[in-house]
Amino acid sequence: MSNSSSRPEMSNSSSRPEMARDQVLLSSDRDGVRTLTLNRPQRKNALDARLWVALADALRDLKRDRDVRTVVLTGAGGAFCSGADIATGEDVHPRYKLDRLTDVALALHELAVPTIAKVTGVAVGAGWNLALGCDLVVATPESRFCQIFAKRGLSVDLGGSWLLPKLVGLQQAKRLVLLADMIGAEEAHALGLVTWVKAADEIDAFVEALARRLASGPPFALAQSKALLNDGANATLREALANEARAQPGNFATTDSAEAYSAFAAKRDPEFTGRWAVTPRSEQR
Repeated sequence: MSNSSSRPEMSNSSSRPEMARDQVLLSSDRDGVRTLTLNRPQRKNALDARLWVALADALRDLKRDRDVRTVVLTGAGGAFCSGADIATGEDVHPRYKLDRLTDVALALHELAVPTIAKVTGVAVGAGWNLALGCDLVVATPESRFCQIFAKRGLSVDLGGSWLLPKLVGLQQAKRLVLLADMIGAEEAHALGLVTWVKAADEIDAFVEALARRLASGPPFALAQSKALLNDGANATLREALANEARAQPGNFATTDSAEAYSAFAAKRDPEFTGRWAVTPRSEQR
């Protein structure tokens, strides 16, 4: 398996005002961190057709924005996401509805930059799998999680059948999906489905510091490592080693490697940019 492509250069973005996509999805940028907020609090941020499309578009836009170095995904009004909004009817073939889910799941998984799910309140069904599709998950002790599909007469979706066995093993994945029990943040943390549990009055500051830490890292190297880990989950050791051997030379072709050594020698913090360090052939003449 080949390592997926990584963006070679990103720079810190300046603070930008919050923008809305028809108000169902809010987007704000600060110091290289983009925060996407699901904004249907009256429905606990359930994903309707407009929100599915807005989220897919926003995630695809991120692939072209080199100013963004970390993404935080969260929900408004004290809930993360209560899943797909099955209360809103549409005269659309179900397959087209599922295509929207596929667009979101793939766009999130294929982002080169690190992603953080900040979960307050409930994360249910597709909403929970949306959080699990992020690289890191931060929750509060009050957060609740459920693979609710069976209680709705549905099968698991938004990548849950792929994510859960990799994260918790096949037996626990079956327990969570087939029984559809609601579990708390501490159990989710013990299972490896939540990375950190932070008090409600601490989670904002914790996620902000975490996002800035990731945004200050070497962007090309982090993108390569994320892709290697994603590919490695399905690779043999031989394939993983070959992927790593192909990826590492690309890091030496950026200024970040030299900057890391210089900063270490000078006992200062490095300033990573991901800039290409190889002299173009046109300038070698």
